[in-house]
Amino acid sequence: MAFIAVEHCVFSGCSLCAPVLINNPLCVSGVTVLTQKPPVLSVRKGETATMDCNLGTIDNTVFWYKQIPGGVPQYVLKFSHRYSSPSYGSGFSSPKFTSTHQSTSDYRLIIKNVEEGDSAVYYCKTFDSSNSALIVTSNLSPPVLTVFPPSSAELQSDTASLVCLSSQSVSFADVSWLAGGSPVSSGISTSTAVQRSDQTYQISSSLTIQTPDWNMDKVYTCKVSLGSQTSEKTIKKSECPTE
Repeated sequence: MAFIAVEHCVFSGCSLCAPVLINNPLCVSGVTVLTQKPPVLSVRKGETATMDCNLGTIDNTVFWYKQIPGGVPQYVLKFSHRYSSPSYGSGFSSPKFTSTHQSTSDYRLIIKNVEEGDSAVYYCKTFDSSNSALIVTSNLSPPVLTVFPPSSAELQSDTASLVCLSSQSVSFADVSWLAGGSPVSSGISTSTAVQRSDQTYQISSSLTIQTPDWNMDKVYTCKVSLGSQTSEKTIKKSECPTE
């Protein structure tokens, strides 16, 4: 899926049924895995946003959907290299929305003159789904981060968890962790954004770590990006108050 943010920026991707990572195109047991990029796109209000989708080895029609967090997917358009032009879902039309093809399996969604209302997750779909996020932002503030250390009870076992809370003005964000300055690729669990009473959003992300690494005073970093705005917060045992 794709995520658009307008600065007034663009967004990141997922499956309609379950989250999927950006993968190389392949076909396994008859299931086609789509590749969509970029995972997160950030553009300014009034600019043009483009998202690409590769259908792998198949020659098929591509369908594009828009989904606002908490809402249902909206059918934007469908297109094939066999068509002279896309066909549209209700509420979507040319010239603001269109699609082109670079080959029989490579397609592009183009959104012109983007505005805040275009911020959403965009899915390309044929048999299976992929997605990207587009965020359109205006005067976007950096997220405010708070990182919590493992509890004393957790530290009695081999593994423990760090928790990062991000307070932000929009419902989209790219959350990542670093351990000792190196990106972490496993042990991360990140929630969807929850809107609070003050109209801001909160995302919670946890990182499972090895207790010996924590006791050796390893530095862990929570990093949250909203379009061009990025915040980082580090934590290590020696800087945490003892109970």
